[in-house]
Amino acid sequence: MLKFLLGVLSGVILVFFAIGLVFLLLLVAVGSSGPTIADEAVLQVRLSGGLPEHVAEDVSFASLQGKPPVTLLTLLKAIEEAAADDRIKALEIRFDRLRVGWAKAQELRWAIDGFRESGKPVYAYLHNAGMLDYYVASVADDLRAAPESLLDVKGLRAEVMFYKDFFDKLGVDVEMERIGRFKSGAEPYSRSEMSDEFREVLDLMLDQYMDQFLDGVAERRGFTSGELRTLLDEGPFLPNRAVEVGLIDGIAYPDQFNDLMSEELELDELNKVSLREYVSAGAVTLEESSSNRIAVLYGVGTILRTNGGLFGGDRVLASDAFNRTVRQLREDDSIDAVILRIDSPGGDAIASDEMWRELNLLAEEKPIIVSMSDVAASGGYYMAMIEDAPILAYPGTVTGSIGVYFGKLNLRGLYDKVGLKKEIVSRGRFAAIDSDYLPLGEAGRAKLREGIEHIYQGFVTKVADARGKEYDAIHEVAQGRVWLGTDALENGLIDELGGFSRAIELAKEKAGIDEADDVSLVIYPATKNLLEVLLESEGLPQVKLSLGGIELLTVVDPRLPALLEGGMLALTPYSLTVQ
Repeated sequence: MLKFLLGVLSGVILVFFAIGLVFLLLLVAVGSSGPTIADEAVLQVRLSGGLPEHVAEDVSFASLQGKPPVTLLTLLKAIEEAAADDRIKALEIRFDRLRVGWAKAQELRWAIDGFRESGKPVYAYLHNAGMLDYYVASVADDLRAAPESLLDVKGLRAEVMFYKDFFDKLGVDVEMERIGRFKSGAEPYSRSEMSDEFREVLDLMLDQYMDQFLDGVAERRGFTSGELRTLLDEGPFLPNRAVEVGLIDGIAYPDQFNDLMSEELELDELNKVSLREYVSAGAVTLEESSSNRIAVLYGVGTILRTNGGLFGGDRVLASDAFNRTVRQLREDDSIDAVILRIDSPGGDAIASDEMWRELNLLAEEKPIIVSMSDVAASGGYYMAMIEDAPILAYPGTVTGSIGVYFGKLNLRGLYDKVGLKKEIVSRGRFAAIDSDYLPLGEAGRAKLREGIEHIYQGFVTKVADARGKEYDAIHEVAQGRVWLGTDALENGLIDELGGFSRAIELAKEKAGIDEADDVSLVIYPATKNLLEVLLESEGLPQVKLSLGGIELLTVVDPRLPALLEGGMLALTPYSLTVQ
């Protein structure tokens, strides 16, 4: 009887599932034509929260119609297409706490500049704007703010949390070993304050970010860098004051802002098309009809061997899955060249090495261009060490961090506090080296150091070979030190400062494609649409706890998945947010 009932229940579920699929397909068929773009329209882009490099799963109905999801590349392509689209008369960008790194912000500035070069105006409207919002918005021809908004432009700060005293109170002893005097990843767990080396690097990074901000904004808003630096000490700014000092052009409610655009564009009626509508209308196509095909291979997230389980999700770059994708790409004869797009702080050292191996095998078959995003450091830099592969980065890219560290928790003090005891029976001198109940000891620490020195030497050797330099020359700029793109270029760690458009130019050049020819950009791994997600779903989904778009499981430290998995880490020394 039980089997009969289970069979009936399974049948009912399958019927409803089939009906649901048919319903989805009908919706897609009905809406397959997409929205219509009116003549003399204004493309409206809203920049709020994050802007992903890659979307693994797109469960929107647009995905069933073959339309690309909204990512950084899609946005850049939309702005580029709109500049040449006779139906688009202007670009409007609304800012509300953009949460990206400095590299993505610089790519956005370049894209908006490219639109302005077409002769079409750019209008920017600020709801709640911080330093990065304003940095990007300052490129616009007309910049206005909401009457009750706050222009939170007041300079930069970096905050680093230290956990040692907290662990001491719990009775937890964090034992760390590192290679590289600037490899500061262990410091938040083993110290109560920054070392001199840690502070030296952070001070330099803040100075460079500030210079990039001042130079970029001052040029557009009619200040000198010195004048703008002095002005920042007065921030944050109320809208009226921001107008008085020349940071913005005026104050307006949204309807007044629309009236302003209508008047300046000489339009009787203001027709706006959102970014999503523009994409859905088919105006943005990554895969052109061209037979010239360039793959964009994404390496995004903290590097682990697996997907990270509960603490995984979009923040994890799982080496097993990545390597399968690289092998598929290697066997795809239709691909002429590959742009490897990296946005990763590194992670597991072994996983990074395995990814490096697969990428170098791919390089034997197809030319590769490395394009670094906000961060490509430690293991994220390691995977970029590909023979004959030019490396591009932005002035604000965080890269380098050529170093290794390892840590373990000795929980005996905590166990004693809560009344737990262990007895350990072992065979072998170092059988209990990774026990959470015993300290490392001098012999254990020496044994551990052998391993991380081996990985560090291999890391430096791979960099030296790929960059065509001597070991000692790389060791001098390594030591776990983080560099921004400008210094990385000066130190020979990258080849050029540039973004997506330059990466495409180089890929065409390497593949022997004429500069004027169109190319199709093929995304690897391909984004799964709603139907594929439903059909391929198996087992329990990953759990995500979020609030306001922020994943709570990684809000303290986005490197948490790698730290929890353990092992030797080629990981950026710290999680840094400059704001």
